[in-house]
Amino acid sequence: MNRFHRMFCRSSYWSRRLENELIPWALRDLELGPDLLEVGAGPGLTTDILRRRFDNVTALEIDDRLAQSLEQRLKGTNVRVLKTDATAMPLPDGIFTGAVSFTMLHHVPSPELQDKLVSEVYRVLKPGGVFAGTDSRWSRLFQFMHIADTMVLVDPDTFGARLEAAGFADVQVRVGERSFRFRGRRPE
Repeated sequence: MNRFHRMFCRSSYWSRRLENELIPWALRDLELGPDLLEVGAGPGLTTDILRRRFDNVTALEIDDRLAQSLEQRLKGTNVRVLKTDATAMPLPDGIFTGAVSFTMLHHVPSPELQDKLVSEVYRVLKPGGVFAGTDSRWSRLFQFMHIADTMVLVDPDTFGARLEAAGFADVQVRVGERSFRFRGRRPE
């Protein structure tokens, strides 16, 4: 992420928006069980919210500096931080009851790698486990925030089919004003 984007993703404005809008909207009416995988934790604002709601959170982050900072800050809590690439998770099959990803899929540098990430999430979910989250839609401000940064937008109109191609069932994609939410269940 570029400098402006890092500052924004650590801001109190973004923290409030996550807590009061995006996370409740994404997780409304979902049961994700006690063992949650968070894909792309970034600076950990979402992790802070999730760790209060779930027994065990495993937070994946590919950026060395962000992962190390998050690990140090959350040492001794119910969060395990893994510095790893979510397109090739060093985790066994079927160990999580739920998985989430909040506004980070557009940072994955190609649609093919995004699909690989989705397939990896499917692999590490237990049967019946749900993958849910959000991502942003294009706007001028969003484009500006990503100058000299990775931004491969996910098309909400085709993302449901991409989730189904990975094996997910009961797929839903709902489009909002600035973002969209998604969810899919690994069949029993």
